[in-house]
Amino acid sequence: MSITASQNRLKLSTFKLNALLGMAQAISAELKTEELIDRFKRILNDDLGIDRILLYKIEEGKWQLLLNSNCPEKVVENINVERDLLPFNEITFVGVSENPILLELDVIIPVIQNNQPVGYVLIGDTNEYEKGVSATIRHLNFVQTLSIIIFVAIENLRLFHKSLEQEAMRKELELASRMQSMLIPSPVDMPKFQGVRIGSYYSPHFEVGGDYYDVIALSSNDLGFCIADVSGKGISAALLMSNFQANLRALFSKDISLSSLVEKLNERVMATAKGEKFITMFIGRYNNQTRKLEYVNAGHNPPFMFVRNSGKIIQLSSGCVGLGMIDDIPIINQGVLNIDEPSTLLCYTDGLVETIDGDKVVYNTRILEKNFSRNHSVQQIINTIAQERESDADVFDDISILGFDFE
Repeated sequence: MSITASQNRLKLSTFKLNALLGMAQAISAELKTEELIDRFKRILNDDLGIDRILLYKIEEGKWQLLLNSNCPEKVVENINVERDLLPFNEITFVGVSENPILLELDVIIPVIQNNQPVGYVLIGDTNEYEKGVSATIRHLNFVQTLSIIIFVAIENLRLFHKSLEQEAMRKELELASRMQSMLIPSPVDMPKFQGVRIGSYYSPHFEVGGDYYDVIALSSNDLGFCIADVSGKGISAALLMSNFQANLRALFSKDISLSSLVEKLNERVMATAKGEKFITMFIGRYNNQTRKLEYVNAGHNPPFMFVRNSGKIIQLSSGCVGLGMIDDIPIINQGVLNIDEPSTLLCYTDGLVETIDGDKVVYNTRILEKNFSRNHSVQQIINTIAQERESDADVFDDISILGFDFE
C-alpha cells in the first residue's frame, strides 16, 4: 500500500472518529432534533459523498419521515414503511426488495432496539461518474454506527422534552389543586353560627376534582350551604365547578327562594357547559330562630338526617333534576324540615357510597348509617367515615362530606 493511500485512510479514519465525537458533543449540547438531523445529513452528503438519504422513525406508533435528502418525490410517495421496510432487520442491499421504487436507493439500514425496529435509514449514491467503490459501500459500517447514535439521540431528546412537559403539567396541576382548595372551606374556616356545629371532609381522586361544598352565613340567623358534584373528573370538571362556585356566591342570599336560585344556577350551568356536563347539587338554608331547614335536592345523593334522641334516620330527597341537564327545569320541589330536637345532617358526594366490585359499580350507604352516634360530634363521625374509606382500594371517585350538628 502506498504512503498516499495510507495517509488517505488515516485521514478518513480520523475524520470518522472526529465526526462521532462531534455528534456526541452535539448531543451533550442538547441540540434540537432538527439540528441533529441536519448535522447527520451534512456528514453523509458533504463529507462522505452519499447524496440520497431517507430517514424514517416511529413516533407514537406511527412512522414519520424525518429526513429526505435529494430523493425524488415519486420515491418518497411510493414507499410504505410497514410494507416495504419492516421485513428487513439487518443491513440489506435493495436489489432484493419487491418494490422497484427502492432501486432508486442502494442500502436499507434498520435501527433495532429491544428486537423492534425503531427507524430506517435508506442511502443511495448517484455519483456514477466517480471511479472505485460506491460511497454507500465504502462507508456502510460508519453510516450504520452514526445512524444508531442519531436515533438514540433523537429518542433521548423526545423523552427529555416529554419529561419537561410532564413536569410542567404536574406543576400546573399542583397550582390548580391549590387554587381549588382555596374555594373549598376547611373545617377551621367554616362560619361560626349559633346552635350549629359544622364538619367537613374533602378528598379529590386526582389532583383536581369535580366535587364542591360551601357554607355561607347569609345573615346572623340564616345559614346557607351547598354540596355539589360535576359529572366527570379532572381539569374540565374543576373549571366548571369553580365557575359554579362564583355563581353560587353571587346569587345566594337570605331573601331569594331556593327554587329561584336553582333556576338561575341552571341557566348559568347550561350557558357554561353547553349540555356537555351537568351538576348534581343539594342546597339548603337553615334559620336558627325558627329552626326551619329549607332545601332542594337537584339530582344529588339524598343526605341523611339523624335524629339523636330517637335514632331515627331521614333521607332528604325533595327537589328536581340536576343542573345543566335541560334548559328549563319544569318542576322544583322545595323540601322543608322543622328540626325540633338535636339532629345531625350528613351531605356527601357519590364517591363515598360507590365502589368498584369487579366490573360493577356498587352503591351502598351503610358506611353512613352505621357510623351515626349520639355521643360523637359531626366532625368525629365524618373523621371515622373518612378513615374507613381512605383504606378502601375500591374507591374510584372524589369524596366530599359536609355535616351539621343542629343543637
